Amino acid sequence: MKSFVPKFVWFDGKFVIDEDAKVSVMTHAIHYGTSVFEGLRGYWNSKNLYIFRLDDHIKRFRNSGKVYSVSLRFTDKEMANAIIQLCKKNNVKESCYIRPFYFVGRYGINLHVTENAPTHAAIVMFPFGDLFNKNGITAGISSWRRIHDVSTPPLAKMGGNYLNSILATQESKRNGYDEAILLDQLGNISEAPGENIFIIRNGKLSTPPSSSSALEGITKDSVVKIAKDLGYDTIEREIPRTEIYFADEVFLTGTAAEITPIISVDGKKVEDGKVGKITRKIQGIYSDVTMGRNKKYSNWLTPVY
Repeated sequence: MKSFVPKFVWFDGKFVIDEDAKVSVMTHAIHYGTSVFEGLRGYWNSKNLYIFRLDDHIKRFRNSGKVYSVSLRFTDKEMANAIIQLCKKNNVKESCYIRPFYFVGRYGINLHVTENAPTHAAIVMFPFGDLFNKNGITAGISSWRRIHDVSTPPLAKMGGNYLNSILATQESKRNGYDEAILLDQLGNISEAPGENIFIIRNGKLSTPPSSSSALEGITKDSVVKIAKDLGYDTIEREIPRTEIYFADEVFLTGTAAEITPIISVDGKKVEDGKVGKITRKIQGIYSDVTMGRNKKYSNWLTPVY
């Protein structure tokens, strides 16, 4: 099947071709990273395109900007409808990644950003498959620490926050790993550069809390609910670095990563170096949910057509 080429983007309330969505080089976000973004997936199951947890993403989208007094000048309903209509406009009939974002526009070099600062909003999309190998990846603990609430709020999905993630990713690639794992300021496990992390020990799931600078992930929340329905409770708690070496299973969660198993950390195998049974089970259910094959979680899906 030939991949679609998105002709249109949504920019400040209008559908335009990408080349016509222009901003000034004096755009504040270019200079200072004052941008807010979300990542959503659309899943095509040969009959319809389903957007996963659309309303939850839009809610977090707006909340992130509030932290920095960056205004989203469209309602949640308008943003959700724009995403759906953009999919239709581009005639998307394969799985895709959807990126809505808003940012401070022409504002000089003034650091006093307020709710009245001019902002732009946009949505882009593109075909998207697996980010990582679903049969497992390698990871290394980064020497860079995850940003902390005392300096740069990690719960807000701001463009500038991800410079921290870029440094960790660059280091992990140099060291020969597929992905990085960042520690928080106290040396506990926090998250990966763009994903939450879970460890499983003795049939129990644990994941770092927001106090460990972990993002309140929507995929993470989905996994907690799926795991509970399977009979597994998840504990949010501080996880010391050393404990990850004792884990029976480790996996990442995120919109782009979905459910990605980690089979070694710092060159040490996780258990036998293969994907664990619980991880596989959650992977399978998550795939069924996103593809519209599991009616129990159908309220998480928004059909486009």
